[in-house]
Amino acid sequence: MAVGHEVGAGSQAARRGAAGGAAALLVLADGRFPAGGHAHSGGAEAAVAAGRIRDAASLEAFCRGRLHTAGLTAAGLAAAAAAGLDPLVLDDAADARTPSSALRATARRLGRQLMRAARATWPSPELDALAAARPRGAHQPVVLGLTARAAALGPTDAAYAAGYEAVSGPATAAVRLLSLDPFDATAVLARLAPELDRVVARAADAAWRALDEGPDALPAASAPLLDIAAEHHATWSVRLFAS
Repeated sequence: MAVGHEVGAGSQAARRGAAGGAAALLVLADGRFPAGGHAHSGGAEAAVAAGRIRDAASLEAFCRGRLHTAGLTAAGLAAAAAAGLDPLVLDDAADARTPSSALRATARRLGRQLMRAARATWPSPELDALAAARPRGAHQPVVLGLTARAAALGPTDAAYAAGYEAVSGPATAAVRLLSLDPFDATAVLARLAPELDRVVARAADAAWRALDEGPDALPAASAPLLDIAAEHHATWSVRLFAS
């Protein structure tokens, strides 16, 4: 019985990443990590302008929808990259999952910025190879997953970083856009934590399956309103956030 327990525990540790990796995850998920995310609202600016985000309650609804669509998809891609799936294959899969040209451009811009920070923080031949293959930037979730891998983190860690970013970006932006109380915005993130756990579990499970089944095993959840809003937002002559 004890041996079986130890084997199970070892398997769980292998799936999570290297022991002690939690500190690296904190660095990677920190909003102050210089990857350019502070300049993007994750669709919140367009949603505020359209009246879909007005207060903490509507922010929570927006973030919940984003978590289960764009967030789940990004978490799956990041987890798969951390698990060792070919990042170029994943970059093509990310393109196929991003119908909005504005969002594709944003994802590659953010990927390029993250790549610069990642290579300075956790030098890695795999990051170097992806940077050389995609000089204009790979999709941000793919770079994020490869960064997690370089930091000795596992697929679940990468999924957490991607999923948390999917909701923390809009929440932070809403504070600036609406003069929302930061305490209320943080409370929104806390209430979404159990759902984030479930999204991460789905994404990580899909990433492990993708090692055998290919990228079609990864989530491809769609959010048409986010796509439409992103295209509209890209035409604004004056805006606070790049996306």
